[in-house]
Amino acid sequence: MKVRGILLALAIAAAPVVAAQKNVVLFVADDHGQDAGCYGNPKIKTPHIDSLAAGGTRFVNAFATTASCSASRSVILTGLYNHRTGQYGHTHDYHHFSSFENLKSLPVLLNEAGYRTASAGKYHVAPRTVYAFDEFLPGSSRNPVEMADNCRDFVTEDPNQPFFLYFCTSDPHRSGGVDETSTHKPNLFGNRPEGYNGIQEVKYSPEDVIVPPFLPDSAVARAELAQYYQSVSRLDQGLGRLISILDEAEVLEDTLVIYISDHGIAFPGAKTTVYEPGLRSPCVVRHPYIQKRGVVSEAFVNWADITPTILDFAGIEPPEYESHVQLELLKKQLPERHSLHGRSFLGILEESNPDGWDTTYASHTFHEIQMYYPMRVVRTRDFKLIWNIAHPLPFPFASDLWAAATWQDCWKKGENAQYGVRTVGEYIHRPEFELYDMRKDPWESKNLATDPEYEQVLAELKEELQNFQRRTSDPWLLKWDYE
Repeated sequence: MKVRGILLALAIAAAPVVAAQKNVVLFVADDHGQDAGCYGNPKIKTPHIDSLAAGGTRFVNAFATTASCSASRSVILTGLYNHRTGQYGHTHDYHHFSSFENLKSLPVLLNEAGYRTASAGKYHVAPRTVYAFDEFLPGSSRNPVEMADNCRDFVTEDPNQPFFLYFCTSDPHRSGGVDETSTHKPNLFGNRPEGYNGIQEVKYSPEDVIVPPFLPDSAVARAELAQYYQSVSRLDQGLGRLISILDEAEVLEDTLVIYISDHGIAFPGAKTTVYEPGLRSPCVVRHPYIQKRGVVSEAFVNWADITPTILDFAGIEPPEYESHVQLELLKKQLPERHSLHGRSFLGILEESNPDGWDTTYASHTFHEIQMYYPMRVVRTRDFKLIWNIAHPLPFPFASDLWAAATWQDCWKKGENAQYGVRTVGEYIHRPEFELYDMRKDPWESKNLATDPEYEQVLAELKEELQNFQRRTSDPWLLKWDYE
């Protein structure tokens, strides 16, 4: 009996540490700003996102840390800012950015704890050894209903083992092709005349869309927003189908569901910038085990918090990392070891105004390989500071945003033409520092960085920005003194 007991103990010790039967679904849309009924847009039809919010927590102040697809996804899946993941920009084709190979991503950590893991739809990070999943599920990332149907077997495969499903659409990202039937030639945002199997396309009139102040209220912008709205309504149907599948499989009540976008809307003035429309994104969380529902949270959360939150839900300790910095100038300033940059928001899901959640940060360096334009941001409830590190350069455009009909319509009129709250020239040529009063000027139209009245605020935020860079091992910390 003693031998059998010893063997049993050894077998238990050798087995993976399986978490409680807590499943996780992380639904990541592509370039979806806070355009949904539950976020105050009465025109767009998003019943399933709205239903998720009614049954969970909706974060009003949720932010990407960089408005670039690959870079942001590396943050989502590691809990580290992308200046630390090494995923400085896009991974595909000649852009060829890739995360450091010593990282342990969310799916790997969950798998080591006994989770089954699967990725469905858009992947867009590298290398696969770092962002490893047990399965890659088939289906068009432009047809989220088809994607959801293809997840059915995975979520029902083994009721005794928890699962992590990483579900990523390509909607509402801009797509190839324009609407040739329109005089304005708007991008199609993945929409097509024949539609998609299982999708009931919801179409919008340009006259009915709501034009945010950062965009020009023009016929061209309205035509593109109408296409964007249609794409958002399509992904909403995919979320609805996925929730139904979880419910039918009787796993929904043991599943944490998080709905986010990699960053904001794909229009100039938003995506690839660190302005509010680029960073501010949806974040709707349904925790299966809490009592309070329909919570609207004012907490500042960002995508570095996603991995810590999911690890917290699964009961898994986050990893620690040694600094990879070899340059002596930086070694003196950066920590030798660090944990994840984000923190779990699991404990505040039932609170509307939790203490200590009043600041967020952003870090952007590249989008496409040609687009070197590092920016760092500290954002409080009152003020926002942007440091344009490469400010002598003109702001570089992503290829799809440069071609956007909305931008071309204004740009061809010259640098004095108005593009939302800025002129075309102001958008392209930026000062070293931008300081905004976020309570009085939420669309960031008046730069206060050179105003003597705000000299103290500027100094304090610069200091806080440098502290953030030190805490998160940002190599661009050197730029304060080196040049």
